[in-house]
Amino acid sequence: MKSQGSNRAVRRPGRPGVLGLHSRRAEFGDWQTPSALAADVLRVVQRRSPSPATVLEPTCGHGTFLDAARSTFPLAHLVGFDVSEEYVARARESLLGTNARLEVADFFQLNWEDIVRQLPEPLLIIGNPPWVTNSTLGKIAATNLPPKANFKGHSGLDAMTGKSNFDISEWMLLRLLLAAQGRSFFLAMLCKSTVARRLMSHSASKCWRVNGAVYAIDAKTHFAAAVDAVLLTVEPESEGRRRNRSVRWAVFSELGAQAPVRWMGVVDGKTCSDIERCEVTRDLEGTSEVEWRSGMKHDCSRVMELAVVGDAFINGSGEQVHLEPEFVYPLLKGSDVANGRMRSDRRVIVPQRILGEDTSVIRLRAPDTWRYLCTNKEHLDARKSTIYRGQPSFAIFGVGDYSFAPYKVAICGLYKRLVFALVEPIDGRPVMLDDTSYFLPCETREEAAALAKVLNSARAREFFEARVFWDAKRPVSKALLQSLSLVALQGLRPAVLPVRTR
Repeated sequence: MKSQGSNRAVRRPGRPGVLGLHSRRAEFGDWQTPSALAADVLRVVQRRSPSPATVLEPTCGHGTFLDAARSTFPLAHLVGFDVSEEYVARARESLLGTNARLEVADFFQLNWEDIVRQLPEPLLIIGNPPWVTNSTLGKIAATNLPPKANFKGHSGLDAMTGKSNFDISEWMLLRLLLAAQGRSFFLAMLCKSTVARRLMSHSASKCWRVNGAVYAIDAKTHFAAAVDAVLLTVEPESEGRRRNRSVRWAVFSELGAQAPVRWMGVVDGKTCSDIERCEVTRDLEGTSEVEWRSGMKHDCSRVMELAVVGDAFINGSGEQVHLEPEFVYPLLKGSDVANGRMRSDRRVIVPQRILGEDTSVIRLRAPDTWRYLCTNKEHLDARKSTIYRGQPSFAIFGVGDYSFAPYKVAICGLYKRLVFALVEPIDGRPVMLDDTSYFLPCETREEAAALAKVLNSARAREFFEARVFWDAKRPVSKALLQSLSLVALQGLRPAVLPVRTR
């Protein structure tokens, strides 16, 4: 069997030898590329970049891509790096009789500008960098990380709630593209589709003059990985193109496709999944006149969430508990909203009406509820999220006057469905939503029904589908929802919209 190129990160010198398969995949994102897939990738490259002088694989593993490249581009110089001595040895064995230069090296310690400058052009940069995030590596105390920094420059709540997390491959690909600026190059890399999209947004924000394209691949078949993946290609923008145009990257349905199924792009700083449909619906762009809200977050379902069984409440530990009704509300999960299940026997304790509210008032107004919360204080205090630091005991997040609106128009952010549900009170109580859902608060059923109708219209669907990326962890985001003007969509005067905007 041919040696195989890698989907692996790099390891600091001095680490133990070859790891077990599970640990190696966890720390290095180590999925070796099948030879057949590497050959298919090289065929795409040959159509787009027919004669590279050098083929560079920055994390070459067993050497699959270099092995495929020697047949496709027999005159090219082959250069590969990998942190594993074992892998480099296997790659050398596979590439005997070629001019391949293979070195054991740490990606994060190499000066890629110097390496790229010394290689003959045109340069093909190819490979399969690791499919693992920096937070995953942190959880297993791995040392194969880029320099410690807030990679995206997030601050405050965004950094605390995880937006500073990133894929290691994203860091590596940006590093390579930065080193290749001003050179004659063609980059072809397997990566998550989310990484490719973020590279497009980053290159647009930095005004890099590059063209890109993505080709869908079947990660489940090739790597047994449940992730949307693509072949990403990037090359310098051709001379003569207009500088002030929208960024447009072609999207192909498969490696063998000859024509794109659509074009994704960046227009006025906004990323679109379908740039042509985005242009058609630009008249609906704006800022939602009513703020979309997210549901509540408590991070302790075993204590805070209850099932109604007859006349009793049963908590997540299976215990029957007695609570006063004042602080207990019906709860719909995001899965309920997405699947149209608008009735529920699930309940949730809501200790606060606004962020930071003193919870000690529960002691006087609902003593049984207070005793229950105090009994479970250890579980609530053990919540790991930094958003609870410095907050009152039993604090929750994502709550305000809007949470108690009697009617809501809601959508789940996690599902690949643009379905907006009308949420009505249950047993005379306003329904709470969990933090996977977004909603518009409404005072009357009539205004909620009107909003649900226009948001489920073909026009609204076209607007959102032009801008949504279904491969994202949370495809339907608050930013996406806020970008639609409700006034433009339904032709209503602002006064007709729900008045509850805080």
